[in-house]
Amino acid sequence: MERSAVYRRALAPIAIFAGIMGVAGALVGYFFHLDTGREFCGFWLGTAFVVVIGALLIARRQAFKAGEMFWSPPTRRVAQALLPPLVVGMVVGMLFWRSKGSGFNFILPFTWALFYGCALHSAGFFISRGVKWLGWGYILSTFGIIFCLSIASAYNLILDLNPHFLMGFFFGALHLLYGAYLYLTEKGKNAA
Repeated sequence: MERSAVYRRALAPIAIFAGIMGVAGALVGYFFHLDTGREFCGFWLGTAFVVVIGALLIARRQAFKAGEMFWSPPTRRVAQALLPPLVVGMVVGMLFWRSKGSGFNFILPFTWALFYGCALHSAGFFISRGVKWLGWGYILSTFGIIFCLSIASAYNLILDLNPHFLMGFFFGALHLLYGAYLYLTEKGKNAA
C-alpha cells in the first residue's frame, strides 16, 4: 500500500465499517443502559477492539487482493504514528474502567476523541492529507462541543447529552461522513 490513492481506497470501507460499529455501539449502549463506569468503558473498549480487528482484516484482504505486501515500510510508519495516542487513550480508558462511578462517562468521549484526533493527525503525515484534516475535525469538534456546553451552563441551560450518543457522534457519524466523502470523491482505481 505505497501510494496515497491506495490508502484512500483502503480507508473508505474501513471508515464505513468503523462508523457503522460506532452508531450501533451507541444504540446498544443507550438501550441496554450500560451507564456505570465499568460497563461504559468496558463496552467501548471492546467495541474499539472489534473495530481495530475488523479494520486490519479489511486492509489485509485489500492488500492480498491487490497482490501487495500488507506490512510494508510505509504501513509500519503509519502504525508507529497512530500507536502512541491510541495506547494512551486505551490506558486512560482502562483507568476510568477501574473507577466505580459513572461520573467520568461524560468526560471520556471527549478524551478519546482528542487522542484519536491526535493519532489521525500524526498518521496524516504519512498518508493522504485528508486523514490529517479528519484528525483536526475530531480535535475541533471536541473543543466546539465543549465550548457550546460551557456557554449553555453559563446561561443555566442544562443539556443532558448521553455519553453513548457522544461516542456515536465521534466514532460513528464522523467515520460515516468521512467514508461517504471518500467514496464520493474516488477518482478511479489507478489515480494517484
